[in-house]
Amino acid sequence: MRILQVHNFYQQAGGEDRVLAAEEFLLSSRGHSVIQYALHNEAVKHMPALQLASRTIWNQRTYRDIRGLIAAERIELVHVHNTLPLISPAVYWAASSQQVPTVHTLHNYRMLCPAATFYREAAVCELCLHKTIKLPAITHRCYRGNAAASAAITTMLAVHHTCGTYTKKIDTYIALTEFARSKFLEGGLPADRIKVKPNFLQEDPGIGHGDGGFVLFAGRLTEEKGLVHLLDAWEKSGRSIPLKIAGDGPLQSYVRERVAAIGNAEYLGACEQSQITELLKQAAFLIFPSRWYEGMPMIVLEAMACGTPVVAFGLGSLNDLIVDGLNGVKLPLRSGDALADFLDNPRSLGNMARLRPTTRAQFEQHFTADLNYELLLTIYKEALSKPRSIS
Repeated sequence: MRILQVHNFYQQAGGEDRVLAAEEFLLSSRGHSVIQYALHNEAVKHMPALQLASRTIWNQRTYRDIRGLIAAERIELVHVHNTLPLISPAVYWAASSQQVPTVHTLHNYRMLCPAATFYREAAVCELCLHKTIKLPAITHRCYRGNAAASAAITTMLAVHHTCGTYTKKIDTYIALTEFARSKFLEGGLPADRIKVKPNFLQEDPGIGHGDGGFVLFAGRLTEEKGLVHLLDAWEKSGRSIPLKIAGDGPLQSYVRERVAAIGNAEYLGACEQSQITELLKQAAFLIFPSRWYEGMPMIVLEAMACGTPVVAFGLGSLNDLIVDGLNGVKLPLRSGDALADFLDNPRSLGNMARLRPTTRAQFEQHFTADLNYELLLTIYKEALSKPRSIS
């Protein structure tokens, strides 16, 4: 099969970029031809605001480029990962005009929420979920804290919801979890077009022993990831086991100062992937205190592959990923002391150690490359089988 992958890279690399690369390798290593069309947000730095807003809604160059690539490379299927802000939804119309099916992976909640997170002011926010014109996002400056940029995203979504881009020009959506699928159904996407396929790991790191005697947080240091809540809980607890924090981000200075003041905790800074893997193999468990719905965090899959249980709040997609008593523990989000109480429970560490075999089994049953390939190919074949019409 000849597949065109389409992706707009963010200024800071993230999980979507890793999934794109993993799927490219997954497909090409099994004999498929994968061509990539990609733009990078570095170009945004030198672009006038009005021009950027216009391209966010419709990029005529993207439309021409995609049509040309489909013809020149004899593309059979287009798989879109991200279009914001430079590629624009013009890609879907270009593929449709060439009678080529389009699959789109819903890595985040952008089609329903201009911020993509359903998160605002330290809490879940669904004000825009059922709105075609998502005015609250402009009022609250939800996209990058900028009213004009929020207006551009809101306009883009309104235009393409109204003209049927999301319901008529995309053959199949891939949601990462059943929870995400349910949200997109609430938001109006057709039920028969949304398939569930999780992320996966390109390489299996193998199981670790969990004998490092510490708890690990690894991820981007942002407010929605629950760092403030984690450090508050750590300070309240007896801190009977060390905490290690790996990553960087806007809260880096805050984390460094809090860790130094609290004690029995260590901030490791940004770490290479190989370092993260070793930390996961040694950790007693991964603590993942995220306060938003999440998509499918790769660090959780990596922890499971290493046999390392995950402690998280029972919120959004984490409800699908974490199974109490098999691969971790889900804590009640609304209980302010739930995390501190868990950390102070002397049975917690013993219970985590017993979960290592079943945690690894969950990975093997759901998140390997071979299983994912079969799911992805089934989705592609179904999209290809749908009747086409010139538009």
